[in-house]
Amino acid sequence: MNSIRLALAAGAALAVAGAAQAQDFQPKQAGTIMLNVRVTDVAPDAGDPITTLAGAPTGLKADVGDSIMPTIGLSYFVTDNVAVEIIAGTTKHTVRAQGAGVDVKVKETWVLPPTLSVQYHFAPSAKVSPYVGAGVNYMLFYADKDHNGFGLDIDNGFGLALQAGADVAIQGPWSANVDVKKIFFETDAKDPYNGVKSKVNLDPWVVSAGVGYKF
Repeated sequence: MNSIRLALAAGAALAVAGAAQAQDFQPKQAGTIMLNVRVTDVAPDAGDPITTLAGAPTGLKADVGDSIMPTIGLSYFVTDNVAVEIIAGTTKHTVRAQGAGVDVKVKETWVLPPTLSVQYHFAPSAKVSPYVGAGVNYMLFYADKDHNGFGLDIDNGFGLALQAGADVAIQGPWSANVDVKKIFFETDAKDPYNGVKSKVNLDPWVVSAGVGYKF
């Protein structure tokens, strides 16, 4: 599923680039500021068991749904090859409790997951310029709404992020971008009213495609 998302995102980015004429383009270089506006699919990889507060199994597992939203990334090139990027956006997710014959909506919550990464760009002067990166992420849950008698609390916290992507120059300062991140984030979710809890490994794939502009 994730490879399909990546293929679709890469195809969209390359199609945008291919539609433009191959004219002069602005390379990446030290001092460049680059703004990427993307459409992003955040796909959590949750499926952890739900237990009682004492740790006894309930036969249920936690499921967290995908969300597709616009995001922005702002990069500053410290050198021609090294950049620092801050990514911002917010997504809405549905938390469900699932088991044999059971599928219950527990909570809807918004997540603000800013991510700061350091990137290495392999070919900053080339029309197709791939990069990799690593950094830190913070998950902030807000504006949540409980359902079906649940009162779930989800802890905020830090995670680690790995990143890979490519910029495809179009013309002048414009480029197309495809970007994939894997975020490693574990949180505690607890419902003291119903006496259940779960240690949830969200570990979302964050797959994006969009357009960039260099300043």
